[in-house]
Amino acid sequence: MPHITVEYTDNLKKDGDFTGLLKKINETLISEGFPIGGIRSRAIELKDYCVADGKGKDDSFVHVTLKIGAGRTEVVKKAACDHLFDVLENHLEKQFANRYLALSLELAEFTYPTYKKNNIHQRYR
Repeated sequence: MPHITVEYTDNLKKDGDFTGLLKKINETLISEGFPIGGIRSRAIELKDYCVADGKGKDDSFVHVTLKIGAGRTEVVKKAACDHLFDVLENHLEKQFANRYLALSLELAEFTYPTYKKNNIHQRYR
């Protein structure tokens, strides 16, 4: 862990560079002390969506979900989310200035045991 999902409206695909955003997100999480081998990020392009009243054909949004294992302090969680949101804002600064765009980020903390098997950690030991 962590697992990151970036959902974005298809009208942002052309100039959103979501592969670049994912790399920045991973670098940010590494800098915040999350285990490198556990980071998974993905971007999902949304083709079916409705923003506000549905009348703004160019309205768009990006929603980031950060899922982490339980046990980190509130200070650590807030720092990571603040840093990630800064990355999101900076990455989409041009789009935000030129269109209607909503940005959001949520943190989900696993409270129950998760089932996982991962040998990627071995590479970073």
